Amino acid sequence: MLFSVSGLRFPRVSPVHRFGASSFNGASRSCSLSLLLKKHHFSRRIFIEKSSSYSAFSSLTVAASKKVLDPGGQGDASSPMTDQLESPSTISDDPQAIHNVDSEGMEDDKKIEVEEQESFPSVFANNDEEAHAEEPSVPLHGNASTEKSEGKPRSIPPPGAGQKIYEIDSLLLGFCDHIDYRYAQYKKIRKEIDKYEGGLEVFSRGYEKLGFTRSEKGLTYREWAPGAKSAALIGDFNNWNPSADTMSQNEFGVWEIFLPNTADGSPAIPHGSGVKIRMETRSGVKDSIPAWIKFSVQAPGEIPYSGIYYDPPEEEKYVFKHPHPKRPKSLRIYESHVGMSSMEPVINTYANFRDNVLPRIKRLGYNAVQIMAIQEHSYYASFGYHVTNFFAPSSRFGTPDDLKSLIDKAHELGLLVLMDIVHSHASNNVLDGLNMFDGTDAHYFHSGSKGHHWMWDSRLFNYGSWEVLRFLLSNARWWLEEYKFDGFRFDGVTSMMYTHHGLQVAFTGNYNEYFGYATDVDAVVYLMLVNDMIHGLYPEAVTIGEDVSGMPTFCLPVQDGGVGFDYRLHMAVADKWIELLKKRDEDWKMGDIVYTLVNRRWLEKCVVYAESHDQALVGDKTIAFWLMDKDMYDFMSLDRPSTPLIDRGIALHKMIRLITMGLGGEGYLNFMGNEFGHPEWIDFPRGEQHLPSGKVIPGNNFSYDKCRRRFDLGDADYLRYKGMQQFDQAMQHVEAKYGFMTSEHQYISRKDEGERVIVFERGNLVFVFNFHWHESYCGYRVGCSKPGKYKIVLDSDDLLFGGFNRLNHDVEFFSTEGWYDNRPRSLLVYAPNRTAVVYALVEDEPKTTGNLQLTENVKNC
Repeated sequence: MLFSVSGLRFPRVSPVHRFGASSFNGASRSCSLSLLLKKHHFSRRIFIEKSSSYSAFSSLTVAASKKVLDPGGQGDASSPMTDQLESPSTISDDPQAIHNVDSEGMEDDKKIEVEEQESFPSVFANNDEEAHAEEPSVPLHGNASTEKSEGKPRSIPPPGAGQKIYEIDSLLLGFCDHIDYRYAQYKKIRKEIDKYEGGLEVFSRGYEKLGFTRSEKGLTYREWAPGAKSAALIGDFNNWNPSADTMSQNEFGVWEIFLPNTADGSPAIPHGSGVKIRMETRSGVKDSIPAWIKFSVQAPGEIPYSGIYYDPPEEEKYVFKHPHPKRPKSLRIYESHVGMSSMEPVINTYANFRDNVLPRIKRLGYNAVQIMAIQEHSYYASFGYHVTNFFAPSSRFGTPDDLKSLIDKAHELGLLVLMDIVHSHASNNVLDGLNMFDGTDAHYFHSGSKGHHWMWDSRLFNYGSWEVLRFLLSNARWWLEEYKFDGFRFDGVTSMMYTHHGLQVAFTGNYNEYFGYATDVDAVVYLMLVNDMIHGLYPEAVTIGEDVSGMPTFCLPVQDGGVGFDYRLHMAVADKWIELLKKRDEDWKMGDIVYTLVNRRWLEKCVVYAESHDQALVGDKTIAFWLMDKDMYDFMSLDRPSTPLIDRGIALHKMIRLITMGLGGEGYLNFMGNEFGHPEWIDFPRGEQHLPSGKVIPGNNFSYDKCRRRFDLGDADYLRYKGMQQFDQAMQHVEAKYGFMTSEHQYISRKDEGERVIVFERGNLVFVFNFHWHESYCGYRVGCSKPGKYKIVLDSDDLLFGGFNRLNHDVEFFSTEGWYDNRPRSLLVYAPNRTAVVYALVEDEPKTTGNLQLTENVKNC
């Protein structure tokens, strides 16, 4: 049977052999390619009896404590605080210990002691020496190293001293024991990787050895599964016969098989064939998707996904035509989800996103697109955050080559493409995910409760495991190398860095919250390693970490002692807006708004947002909905009278976005549709859920009605949504022209609680916000730094943006000498109520001082 999708033919062979019953329900079913746009996607977790604890590799932590005073001045300085570090654990200074495996999942419960590996290749003993001895294998899809792909050698600089962070923040000296230990662990792992793996550059190319690799003579498949008793490769190519292609295991728990080419020289496994690995484990026999699979699909009528051997002929592979765009100084990110980017209630495709959404993003003035839900996830409603197959792009939206075409088109348009990567946790699924992969609870994850996220219902990686480091580092490299992504937004980093995962914890900024027993040093070291690898091999790549805790050093270079991210996602701002929107205008505090926006660490850059996808999900409300609620359904048409609620909502929606971008960080993010106040929430198709507690969560009958974006509303000339969208577009283009987000000059000259006015400078721009609900101010004096002529470059009250057109944009504003609001000069302006106006210094024209702007500076003063 053949399934044809996007011009590719995927053969399916009916099974002729079925293995016996298994506690995993892992019958050897033939797999096929899903139809990508089918109506109903859902997933069911398969529960099995857990094996006893299995600790694959040791942790990388040690203990230390020291009496210190509260460095942040937030506690009682007279009472000593204890800097509590990670408890002692077990990676030994003896490199022999790195690969010792406590194999409780092995036969007869005997522990098998494993010798250390001498180097990366030695872990994978050849089973067919004559067939493929010393023949280099390559990953299936492309060029693994720079020498091969670009002819330019790339290297990762050695670790630095890790001490510069103390010059940046002297308060860190009170926690130097913890921080220096953390850096020593990082250096130690780097040293071990250099010694036993040939360096981080080689170590991060695990996909050249594990999973499927092809050489001139045939295919090699390798899988690390130390808990399995036996393994066989099954699939369409051998009629799913577990006796046909059995695998052998080396002393490090790596299973391997070599399949020579067929007589005509073609691969033994045809492109598009279904493949799985059948393992006999202590928990039973199970069929699993290979952990390093590059494509997986959900066959029609089946629940678990199935692995696909994806290796199209050279003439069918997508070839990139456009180089990476130059990394912009300031990031303006359009956060998006391919599947729900259609105006129709369907699952959209990579191709449609490429042709219809990317030009929109470019036109709006954004310079980067952040794409969610790329890694394969069997449960669509997880928004892509319960990953099952880490190396496979989601098949719902198309093929791997379709994704490459999308990224190439974005590069042609000058857009960076950032991937929302999930290394913080993994799906609980057993049959199509990593959970219980080799029949043990602690294969890729911590065992017991430590390996389970109680709120997310997912598995937690053991970042102290050597092979987990190889898997995740190689995963990050794979997406950069094979798909040409320009960087990542790392999801759930707060959950990674703390053993409490940031749950039910209120971070106050006290440094004891960051450097104590609650810190997962293994995870922080992994983040240092992955940032080191990315920035060493891909200097233009961008890394953004989703951290709500405010971990100091998070966005400082690894060589200086930091964690190494380029940006922190400034999550507190969106929470602040929701908090304020629940109050009356009269209860908003200007100082509170300003403090939240500027409360970020010196020299550590932030990406700020007023709202992301989180606020748009069912059960929550977007800013537009908080402001206008049901009136959005009846009073957004221009041929009908507006209402006070609509007028207020549109005005504040614009002001909130602009002040967030103006003060909140060095980068800005918007979730698709929020630029025009999308009137519908997001509700993924889902069925009724029955929880173990007996509670039933109602579904939506698998409806796609709220899993789309109504871009037509923002484009419609007869709707008020268009004015909100045009303001967002103007806001992006003003930032592109003046680069105010990354200007070193930022000064807040006024935050007046009585007049409800905020005035600040960013670069050569002066921002004036009047949040008052009815008071407008004529001849209002605002401070400025530089002398000369100013002009209006952005006015939220412009008729084009749905405003009342109260300002005359032809008027010129000239500075007056004399101190005002701690500024050496000032301007006289008109500040209408609920309006934001941006004034730019006209530097290339004569600088005249005076009060000439009073003559015609307003229309209705």
